[in-house]
Amino acid sequence: MIRAALIALAVGLSTTAVAETKIPQTQSDIAFGFAPLVKQAAPAVVNIFAKRVVQARQSPFSGDPFFDQFFRNFSSPQPRVENSLGSGVILSEDGIVVSNYHVVGMSTDIRVQLNDRSEYTAEVLLADEESDLAILKLNDAEGLPFLRLRDSDNVDVGELVMAIGNPFGVGQTVTSGIVSGLARSGVATGNARGYFIQTDAAINPGNSGGALVDVNGDLIGINTSILTRSGGSNGIGFAIPARLVAQFVDQARGGFESFQRPWAGMFGQPVDADMAEGLGLDRAGGIVITDLHAVSPFLQAEFEPGDVILELDGQPVNTPAEMIFRMSVAGLGSEVDVLMVREGAEQTRKVKMAIAPETPPRDQLTTGRRAAIPDLVISNINPAVLSSFGLPLSAEGVIVENPGEIGARLGLRPGDVLRVIDGKDILTTSDADKALRAVRNRLTLEVQRGTQRLVMRFRL
Repeated sequence: MIRAALIALAVGLSTTAVAETKIPQTQSDIAFGFAPLVKQAAPAVVNIFAKRVVQARQSPFSGDPFFDQFFRNFSSPQPRVENSLGSGVILSEDGIVVSNYHVVGMSTDIRVQLNDRSEYTAEVLLADEESDLAILKLNDAEGLPFLRLRDSDNVDVGELVMAIGNPFGVGQTVTSGIVSGLARSGVATGNARGYFIQTDAAINPGNSGGALVDVNGDLIGINTSILTRSGGSNGIGFAIPARLVAQFVDQARGGFESFQRPWAGMFGQPVDADMAEGLGLDRAGGIVITDLHAVSPFLQAEFEPGDVILELDGQPVNTPAEMIFRMSVAGLGSEVDVLMVREGAEQTRKVKMAIAPETPPRDQLTTGRRAAIPDLVISNINPAVLSSFGLPLSAEGVIVENPGEIGARLGLRPGDVLRVIDGKDILTTSDADKALRAVRNRLTLEVQRGTQRLVMRFRL
């Protein structure tokens, strides 16, 4: 039965040793099916109803394939209420719940309904859009049923699993299947940093945030998305591994409001068969380092461009998504053993897991009404900014964090790097502010957007 004693709380919020798993052996086992498991696990899976108010622009050209792209930012924003429906999993008897960011992220009104029809209001403790995870706290909750987190690194392809959620809002629903694949990177959400467990247990809209449990009733993943052409389940569903969920819970308990992800300070690419021989490998695999930042923890551990990283803490890494996942589950402050190959020889080195430093200071600044572009939020580029916006390691200068209403109309976007304003090189936010306040009749901006160098000219 689900553990509800307070002494089990610490165990419930940490990964647990893998228990023995088995398949039905007798006719009576098959006849009984998943019924005992459902009775054990279902009370800890909840339905979530969330609302948020968004400022939406109603353009008279909305839906027009040509004019909409030019006039979408020129209408006045109007408040609109958005509703979302999803699922969540209780992880402690005092009401810690995990769900997806796309279910509850940025919501202002969250209502959670338990299996026994009781309801609670909830607040978001920590949310991260990139990982699509959010941790909630149910208000005035105690003595609730909860699920243990299993160490998802011990999950094997072929294990029997059960998905529990609230598809299409019809009510709590249970589906079963197997683990179809592991270490799926980026395919579920289009996010290159994603890392998922794949299952053929039916997952449909509304299942997001629900539980993927093993035959012992332990949580191995949070259902998050599917691959589909029709909108319904095609037997290819994805769950976020429980090891990452454990790190989110730890940080939420520690008071963080956003997920603090260790920073590699490097760029790399997967090693394919064509590259393997030249890098001293007998087969394709691993990640070859192509660039290192001056303050990268890997550079401090004496890694070099051309080194091939094969494993972190004994787990293989073959894509950047796997690398980010392994660093995230290791946790801040830990030291991980990194197996690498240099000139055909394997070496193991320890690397300290730390967040990207805020040095030099970002000196965030919002331009005033006298500036040519008022309400423009800009910052100096440092490692923390590089990490947040996914900029090249060589990027420097000033970045647009929020273009504001006027900046958006002029075509600026978050992540744009301001290189030159009216012929003046921009190195700091102070430089940008002075240059924008000195503008008179015409404004010329040179902007770096990804690999593109843009020149924008305006008459004021």
